[in-house]
Amino acid sequence: MSSHAACLCGGVTLEAELARRYFTACHCTMCRRWGGLWMAVECVEVRFGGADGITVYASSEQAERGFCARCGTHLFYRSRWNDRYYVPVGLFDEAEGFVLKREIFFDTKPDYFSLANPTETYTEADLKRKHGLA
Repeated sequence: MSSHAACLCGGVTLEAELARRYFTACHCTMCRRWGGLWMAVECVEVRFGGADGITVYASSEQAERGFCARCGTHLFYRSRWNDRYYVPVGLFDEAEGFVLKREIFFDTKPDYFSLANPTETYTEADLKRKHGLA
């Protein structure tokens, strides 16, 4: 099923095939510095409109992050582990039906908030083992 999303100014749009209808909250330091709590949906395939308006930043050896050059909207995190895009859940036109299922880098979550949803939690060490980096 294809889902449509856009940045704040509408200069960049995307059509995405979603891997599933749940999303993940990331508590890592980079995501928090990039814009607070990062909550994103894994996408199997993404097609961009207005791609010339996207600025890409290589944030680490494992990933790059894209944002709209005009309005600054965070558009995606692209993992080099699986070459998939993770798109903020709030960008999708139809946000109904998404479920918060997982929290990652849970061991670095700040103590100033907690999420009420029951979720699977993974530490940094868990993720490194999962991706063969431990």
